[in-house]
Amino acid sequence: NNVLPYQWLALNDLLPDAEPSHAIMIFKIAAGEAGGQFGGYCFQDSDVFKWLEAVGYLLAQEADPDLAEKADQVIELIARAQQPDGYLNTYFTVAEPGRHFTNLRDCHELYCAGHLFEAAVAYYEATGKTKLLEVACHYADHIDRTFGPDPGKKKGYDGHPEIELALVKLYRATGEERYLRLSKYFIDERGRQPHYFDLEAEERGDTRPYWNIFGHSYSQSHLPVREQKTAEGHAVRAMYLYSAVADVAALTGDESLAEACKVLWENVTNRRMYITGAVGSSAYGESFTIDYDLPNDRAYAETCATIGLVFWAHRMLHLEMDAKYADVMERALYNGVLSGISLDGERFFYVNPLAVWPEACARRHDLQHVKVTRQKWFACACCPPNLARLIASLGKYIYSYSEEEKTVYAHLFTGSTARFDLTGEEITITQKSAYPWEGEVEFEVNPAKETEFTLAVRIPGWCRGAELVVNGSPVSFAPFLRRGYVYLKREWHPGDRVLLRLPMPVERVYAHPRVRANAGRVALQRGPLVYCLEEIDNGPNLPGILLPVEAEVEARYLPDFLGGVVVLETEGLRLEEEAWEGGLYSPVKPKTRRVKIRAIPYFVWNNRGPGEMLVWIREA
Repeated sequence: NNVLPYQWLALNDLLPDAEPSHAIMIFKIAAGEAGGQFGGYCFQDSDVFKWLEAVGYLLAQEADPDLAEKADQVIELIARAQQPDGYLNTYFTVAEPGRHFTNLRDCHELYCAGHLFEAAVAYYEATGKTKLLEVACHYADHIDRTFGPDPGKKKGYDGHPEIELALVKLYRATGEERYLRLSKYFIDERGRQPHYFDLEAEERGDTRPYWNIFGHSYSQSHLPVREQKTAEGHAVRAMYLYSAVADVAALTGDESLAEACKVLWENVTNRRMYITGAVGSSAYGESFTIDYDLPNDRAYAETCATIGLVFWAHRMLHLEMDAKYADVMERALYNGVLSGISLDGERFFYVNPLAVWPEACARRHDLQHVKVTRQKWFACACCPPNLARLIASLGKYIYSYSEEEKTVYAHLFTGSTARFDLTGEEITITQKSAYPWEGEVEFEVNPAKETEFTLAVRIPGWCRGAELVVNGSPVSFAPFLRRGYVYLKREWHPGDRVLLRLPMPVERVYAHPRVRANAGRVALQRGPLVYCLEEIDNGPNLPGILLPVEAEVEARYLPDFLGGVVVLETEGLRLEEEAWEGGLYSPVKPKTRRVKIRAIPYFVWNNRGPGEMLVWIREA
């Protein structure tokens, strides 16, 4: 509950000893209500918009008059900063007036517009207030008048995809078909020749090379989307683009776009994704590299990129109902996303490596992107408000439903209550669970009256030996299992119960043999959670710890440890440094001694101070 108030302080530059945001002040300058120069990045508006979106999701769940008042004040400020023709971007209003849409490649104008649209939809749906939605539509109409295939319009698209998925949301909220058509136009136009960014740069007199080794692949504009087979360039941009492509494919029935999504999904999740669900392994360009290049200590794994993967996975479920998408969504949420925020909600990781040696991070240039503790804020603060809006909107990811198929799909497991208007009747489903610490999930189904429909429950890909019990009777669900979901079609009565039992043994996970960084190493996983070693529990030089093949790993729930988590404990071996008799190198094999090993969930590491961390353990 303190995340959004904390971020409000950050956006208003009220956090002591933190990077200044400038974000609210810039809107005051743009509205003519304060003096000064532009501060921060050209995309600073997006931080405010993401915060407002998160506020909308929170207000949809519970009343918060103080937060609502702050949001309404910001919305009024945004409206005052908008130009009469609908244009709204503080960077160009304050720093480069008169140069609107002259550098789409670098300046994030449409990206910021997209975050405005998302915020407007979320706030409108939560509160019914139309002010921000009107601002968004005014700007969207301006963009629609400016871009498109018609004579006299610009044939461009943004260097940072985002507006494409936001226009889909705006279309769904307003029913305005032009917004969906514009989203599809931006997707279809990307990568076409002659390349818009080259023409635009020539017109500006800009002769600089575009992102050096990347070229146009940096912004996924090296090829038309339908011809792209591998994930390239900036990982966040890729995730946002692919999310929009999946949206448009589902809404328009464009099979070629759907197929492009499936090809890219296979490349990302089977060749370029970390075990934590993180993507984008290189700090240079915050980018994808090549298949199986997944270094641990040099990993970039930006929090925003993992959040983008969650967005994409959720949208892939609307293309085809396959549990492999929900499996990745769950993996990313519980590991790569949650690692980005501290347990108190006031510290953040931008980068999420899988191995940390603090002393090396302080001295090595190729590790300078790795912060060994979470930060209060960032000059480029895209991740904190992105975390806020995703966490606040998690209720939207638990279920989906199809009125046509009369089916409710349960994708994620967490204590919750959801209501659906299905077949003209209201249906309430309540989940009770201690997941992910325990594997029992109970669904209580309460239709307003006896109603026939299908409840489709995901069987996680990590689980073997799942059991299903309906109203106390075991169900052999194999005949009803399709693509990872059990389809329970029946006439449901108020109070019906479905119990899902998911055994959660500790498992050793091995990487593909071509993942060079993990050769001879093993990771520990229990349920959806990936585990790691921390120096505070196991001492320094974590790579000197070996996990014997025969070692049995015990899981224990500690209610007063790190907010209440399951830890893994076992006996292993440690290389004996004190007994080493050689110099720097020796023909004599090092001795080992037996040690106790404790592993904690990856997402809670670094909540007890700085120190070493390691996910992939050497196996003996």
